[in-house]
Amino acid sequence: MKYRPLNVAGAYEFTPQSFPDERGVFVSPYQEEAFVAALGHKLFPVAQTNHSRSRRGVLRGIHFTLTPPGTAKYVYCASGSAIDIIVDIRVGSPTFGKWDSAVLDPLDFRAMYFPPGVGHAFLALEDDTVMSYMISSPYVAAHELAIDPLDPDIGLEFPSDLTLIQSERDSVAPTLAQAAELGLLPEYRVSQAIGDTFR
Repeated sequence: MKYRPLNVAGAYEFTPQSFPDERGVFVSPYQEEAFVAALGHKLFPVAQTNHSRSRRGVLRGIHFTLTPPGTAKYVYCASGSAIDIIVDIRVGSPTFGKWDSAVLDPLDFRAMYFPPGVGHAFLALEDDTVMSYMISSPYVAAHELAIDPLDPDIGLEFPSDLTLIQSERDSVAPTLAQAAELGLLPEYRVSQAIGDTFR
């Protein structure tokens, strides 16, 4: 498995080797040895696995979890394809305000690791795009927050040929600056401390 650091501190992309034959293909999207080599510790204790199916043009996010408790994620695309996006919203982070992305699909089977405190979004490029992910803490509705993915100060880039489809919640989410003013953004040092508990 290959891995590379993303433009957001503590985040990584992983690309496994796949094994196709006349029956189909076998692949392992998460491999502990590569994860430990990249991050220096095993994957977080998995509290929950999530699965979403989206039609072409669906934009989910930018979502993040109130920190603490914070949530780490390991994400891959089981069907279809998506642009998976990480945004550093951790106040005090050396990469605050930066973002990175990768196309996830069942051809390369890339996966993304998101440390606690960062923002996550994805755009489905095909109908029936299935995103699957492991998370470090259980879902609690009151802890789940969002930032406007169309905030020009963040500057996410989307294909011009897609009509974006958003939930009502995401379409009225505050900008990064507004979220900062409201005191909603995670602090980098707190997020790091939560990540240190995985070691």
